[in-house]
Amino acid sequence: MTPSETAARAARPAGHPEVATGRIGVLIVNLGTPEATDYWSMRRYLREFLSDRRVVDVPRLIWWPLLNLVILTTRPGRKGRDYDTIWNHELGEGPLKTITRSQAAHLGERLAGLSDRIVVDWAMRYGRPTIADRIAALLAQGCERILLVPLYPQYAAATSATVADAAFDALKAMRRQPALRVAPPWYDDPTYIDRLAADLTAAIAAADHEPEVILASFHGIPKRFLDAGDPYFCHCAKTVRLLREATGLGDRLRMTFQSRFGREPWLQPYTDETIVALARSGVRRLMVIAPGFVADCLETLEELGHENRAAFLAAGGEDFQLVPCFNDSPRGLDVLEAVVTRELAGWV
Repeated sequence: MTPSETAARAARPAGHPEVATGRIGVLIVNLGTPEATDYWSMRRYLREFLSDRRVVDVPRLIWWPLLNLVILTTRPGRKGRDYDTIWNHELGEGPLKTITRSQAAHLGERLAGLSDRIVVDWAMRYGRPTIADRIAALLAQGCERILLVPLYPQYAAATSATVADAAFDALKAMRRQPALRVAPPWYDDPTYIDRLAADLTAAIAAADHEPEVILASFHGIPKRFLDAGDPYFCHCAKTVRLLREATGLGDRLRMTFQSRFGREPWLQPYTDETIVALARSGVRRLMVIAPGFVADCLETLEELGHENRAAFLAAGGEDFQLVPCFNDSPRGLDVLEAVVTRELAGWV
């Protein structure tokens, strides 16, 4: 018990219900992962994810039959096989869960010197542990103030905003609500750009053959989201511009977008098409970095590391290198520590 908690307890009137107070929570949140790779586990996860109106905003009259009769019938098996290729079989969980847990643990160690009142926890937007459960757990530990940190450097309604939605939905059901701050995106944060540049520069230096082209591949969104005012494209573009300046790579570093779904136009250029076009144009050595992901997951390990690698080699490429995400590395933790420390100003 901290000194402030002891003082608060002493000041309560006789018979007051026991309640923990005086602490500050930091809740880092990533996208999510299924609980297993079997059909029904994948179906539950995909149903939760693809039912979010922030992710798919197609009218429900059109979307529900397509989702329930087609997508959730055919997609779970295929995606389950993809997840199985990257699964942490030792712990029985997806790598995103393993990495996010480790990020929270190490971040807690780093913040211990800032204040003994800080409690760091983690959650997933889809799947487990849920945002609602972890907010309740932080409140039970005495966290009267909580900093919510969506683990997306670039803001998008389908990522950062839906994390905030889930958090405020959880607060709606609470009689005793904690004060809640939501950390803003950090697409141009100096520490983020510096550590990203250091990772990329180190990867180039360590490569057996220097890459001719480096792609900065971001998760895509439908183009109409940009037209409706979503700032995601602009955030990605600024990250790439600052990364070019920090590394001196200039036009050798190009921006692309991956993971499109459905038939409508998404942000372009597309990563998969660009990779094939580069190989066919004579580029033999390619490096890919994914600045929008702070932890390796299906989109980086399987989609970029397996699918796109195979496509590049099949089209005539010879050397494909994927730069790992920050994960729980010291550089990645530098970024999280910088963001959290800044956003806790006035609370500690």
